[in-house]
Amino acid sequence: MTPLDKGSLAVLALIKELGRPPLHTLSPAEAREASARSRTVLQPEPPAVAEVEDLACPGPAGPIGLRRYRGAGTDAAATLPCLLYIHGGGWVIGDLDSHDQVCRGLANFAQCSVIAVDYRLAPEHRFPAAVEDCAAALRFVAANAAALRIDAARIAVGGDSAGGNLAAVLAIMGRDGGVPNPGYQLLLYPTVDLAGRWPAYYRFQDGLILTGPTMDWFIDHYVPGHAERQEWRASPMRAASLAGVCPAYVMTAAHDPLVDEGIAYAQRLEREGVPVLQVHMADQMHAFLTMGKFCTASALALRQAAAALAHHWKGGAA
Repeated sequence: MTPLDKGSLAVLALIKELGRPPLHTLSPAEAREASARSRTVLQPEPPAVAEVEDLACPGPAGPIGLRRYRGAGTDAAATLPCLLYIHGGGWVIGDLDSHDQVCRGLANFAQCSVIAVDYRLAPEHRFPAAVEDCAAALRFVAANAAALRIDAARIAVGGDSAGGNLAAVLAIMGRDGGVPNPGYQLLLYPTVDLAGRWPAYYRFQDGLILTGPTMDWFIDHYVPGHAERQEWRASPMRAASLAGVCPAYVMTAAHDPLVDEGIAYAQRLEREGVPVLQVHMADQMHAFLTMGKFCTASALALRQAAAALAHHWKGGAA
């Protein structure tokens, strides 16, 4: 296996030096606090964008927070394509601020609008609360495209980790008519099978930001019922068919307990006739996109993902 890049190694050394315990040894509240404290240490200064606005949309349990970005250099009057972005964090941590830098980068690199979703978190709000909130956000964005100055015919869904899981679920819902059908799905080191333990869970038991035990902790909080984990809204890999879902970009990182299922999902999409662009980061670990101060590959990965989006919106398949 290709060794971790020096930026990731520096992050891990810093975590060890600071004595931060593994997330799965903390309570959800403690994990959220630890994650929030690490942002200023790990993330670079957020790049400027043309416009940023906090919004809200109706949701099944009350208003859902949204944050709308427009890429730097875009015309204020232009109707832009839009990426509905769903943050990672194992359905337990993360918010609009945790992925602000990622959303700004994608908006700038793809010259688009990005709308981020502040969905309800577990364990206070377990499955399917996050799915329901993200579905409500997609319906709102599509229904209010004109007011939001976005092109209703060019709306994509995307996210990292747990956000990639939720984006994949929205893509299946869109194919089946449960939500407006997105034109593209951007899945960044996604988790797609909560019902199975893939070999990578056992390969990465400690020493990384995300390990097999930490994933178990996240899943237990989000979907404690084992039968529910078999549902495709929790585990899109378990859907009876993926044929007909929108084209996909799937990025995986080699040093990640989610790598096996991410690769398998991309391969299954391709087998079932879905255009797929798969990118594998052989020297990266999970969550490197939110560690751009140390992991210079973060900007590269965001540029690649944004380029795939822009290519699709200009008429490319995947």
